[in-house]
Amino acid sequence: MNDAQWEACVAFHGHACPGLAIGFQAARAAQIHLGFQSAADEELVCITENDACGVDAVQYLTSCTMGKGNLIFRPSGKQAFSFFLRETGASIRLVWKPRAWPEERQAKMEAIVAADPAELFSVTEPHYDVPEKARLFDTITCENCGEGTAELFIRLQNGRQLCTDCADTYNRGW
Repeated sequence: MNDAQWEACVAFHGHACPGLAIGFQAARAAQIHLGFQSAADEELVCITENDACGVDAVQYLTSCTMGKGNLIFRPSGKQAFSFFLRETGASIRLVWKPRAWPEERQAKMEAIVAADPAELFSVTEPHYDVPEKARLFDTITCENCGEGTAELFIRLQNGRQLCTDCADTYNRGW
């Protein structure tokens, strides 16, 4: 383990915790498997299926960020991370394996950080394709609240262009 990397992740996140340790190890496992360290732009993409502490470690270690468009949140509630290298097409999906850990928080965190990342995750290929590169969208002014909204999120309702906050929700159970 690289203690300096772990400490830098802790500083970035704000505290040390088991969740951060999971993301730390997921990022390390992906780096080892893909042979790639961090992304200057969108050459490496991470799709995270959770919005928990570990995502901060993934951001710090891989330079995948929402702002660059190469960190994508796909909510499933799973401790699962998929990584893609655009240039080579290489990919990996890492899913946290449940197992017995020390109950005390500090001991659990230390055990996760000290473990071999290969033993912590089920490794498969992602069951979805690498997403397209981030696009820029025109800004449309919502005809109700007056706020600018990316065109992708505008809803047409009764002939008016509305943001998702102002548009009525239509849900028939599907």
